[in-house]
Amino acid sequence: MRIEQLYTQCLSESAYYIESNNEVAIIDPLRDVDAYIEMAKKSGSTIKYIFETHFHADFVSGHLELAHKTGAKIIYGPLAEASFDYHSAIDREVFELGDISLTLLHTPGHTMESSCLLLKDVAGKDYCVFTGDTLFVGDVGRPDLAVKSGDITQEDLAGCLFDSLRNHLMPLADNVIVYPAHGAGSSCGKNIGSETFSTIGEQKATNYALQHISKATFINQVTEGLLAPPSYFFTDVMMNKKGGVQLDEIFSSNLNSLSFDQVKKYFADQVTLLDTRNSVSFAQGFIKGSINIGLDGQYAPWVGALIDSEKPLVLICEIGKEKEAVMRLARVGYENVLGYLEGGVAAWQEDLSSVNNITSKEISKTLNENRHQVLDVRRPGEVENRHVLGSQAIRLQQLPQNLDDLDNSKPIIVYCAGGYRSIIACSILSANGFENITNIKEGFDELINHDVPLSTCVNTYNN
Repeated sequence: MRIEQLYTQCLSESAYYIESNNEVAIIDPLRDVDAYIEMAKKSGSTIKYIFETHFHADFVSGHLELAHKTGAKIIYGPLAEASFDYHSAIDREVFELGDISLTLLHTPGHTMESSCLLLKDVAGKDYCVFTGDTLFVGDVGRPDLAVKSGDITQEDLAGCLFDSLRNHLMPLADNVIVYPAHGAGSSCGKNIGSETFSTIGEQKATNYALQHISKATFINQVTEGLLAPPSYFFTDVMMNKKGGVQLDEIFSSNLNSLSFDQVKKYFADQVTLLDTRNSVSFAQGFIKGSINIGLDGQYAPWVGALIDSEKPLVLICEIGKEKEAVMRLARVGYENVLGYLEGGVAAWQEDLSSVNNITSKEISKTLNENRHQVLDVRRPGEVENRHVLGSQAIRLQQLPQNLDDLDNSKPIIVYCAGGYRSIIACSILSANGFENITNIKEGFDELINHDVPLSTCVNTYNN
């Protein structure tokens, strides 16, 4: 028996490769499926099943691509409705895989079709459970993403989740390994832990949602403080239900080399220039009006959160990173890349802009002088814990809609936790007419080690 967790940091997502006696099951595959096919080929195995724990909202799954290339059967839990050929399993249906088996447990709550997969080893003993977005390390799936107007409410789904956890997962033995679909940073939960796997016993001891509480208390806890999901979530759900263009076709249409003149024309036509370089490179010199979301962080989710999926994009990349940039956009349903600037930013034949990008130590004196407006773009929970005294909090996802609350005639200092989100914010500010911009490149996590006035607050942009 072989189990591999294939964790993708950008999406905080885990796909799983399970193999027994030359038969393979893939759980929650990403859109770029060649890695799974190659793994099976190397071991002389055949991919038999493609399990989807639910219709994913935060990425476009590779179920159709993988089925097309391998002939494997796609399996969803009860209540799934899709426009392609798949097997609709019933609760506790058993799927044999070599010398082991996978039992589908219908666990509605995150969505109505949400299911988990309980793996029994060669001795028929419960070994691990793949929990999808039903149970995470330290958290559970948010119950608002499948809400439809006039249909089911998030409270209804939370009630289903309460029952699912207690009827299907909590009765399992404490030593059963928990393999969830997401880790820290995913928007599919409120506050997922940093570990990517756990055990049933550990979660019963530490996870707030698995304690001995009433259903009403549980519903309040899992629905309280939910931040609005990125708009691309709803687009991706529909793509996962209906299917889309194969990845090879996307590469063919999106990986176009563009000259300076072509990019300049596109830019004049209001096409978004997406600069995918790291924060240091971007701060040193960038095309005025471009938006920086670096490949070195949660690139695809932040594109999804901040850029309209219907709007065409032109990419500015480090040379050799163009295909990766296109592929990672395709993972979240962005298929409208017109191309990339050939030769990268060095090929731009006009003056570049820049922002100040300085260390926490260097900025501490300036912050104490209190002569700048200071912008905190972290999440509300981060801000309420501690923040720079006198700073203004606007969550990065809400910044484009709230620029009028800032004074573009004054110098502005921007920070987040570690520098990734703040440089995105700096690029948005620059594209909207702000001139004197400073980014704290190590962010608040390092800033607190210096002599900076700190405070707590509750007034944050939390929609």
